[in-house]
Amino acid sequence: MPETAIEELFRTAQHSCRHLETRDAYALDEDYREWTAGERFDPAERWSWWGELVSATVARGVSVQRARIVSEPLSPYVRYEYELTSPHNIKAGEDVRWLPRRQASALALPGNDFWLFDNGSVLFNHFAGDGTMTGEELVTDPAVVRLCASAFASVWDRAVPHDQYQPF
Repeated sequence: MPETAIEELFRTAQHSCRHLETRDAYALDEDYREWTAGERFDPAERWSWWGELVSATVARGVSVQRARIVSEPLSPYVRYEYELTSPHNIKAGEDVRWLPRRQASALALPGNDFWLFDNGSVLFNHFAGDGTMTGEELVTDPAVVRLCASAFASVWDRAVPHDQYQPF
């Protein structure tokens, strides 16, 4: 089975993989519905492929960072993400930070969530209004990469580390 674009980019990254999330909801899939119904599951087990990919990347000395810009009080979906962050993202080796949306007003941000790899390429994630992912777009244009690197750095510098963030 061929690797997805994200898997290939993770496996070839040499220094950093940085993700910026800006939405208050993504696709309300079966996992989300189970979680909100009280059917708890081990995210490290459910999404083991991600944990293995991140762990292998971090083991090579590549930093994996995720910044989330969130509305407060948190939407039900972002609350779900928050509750899964420690047993999933942090456990795999990601460094995760949270930035309340009201603190992002003065930042210039791209219009889409993205992954930035080694400050050399950007993988944009495109979503429909209901949060369903509709596609990805890999961009290596230096101006776009600089914009995304600057945006991520601005968010990261203002954001609160996961273990210190107190959502409401």
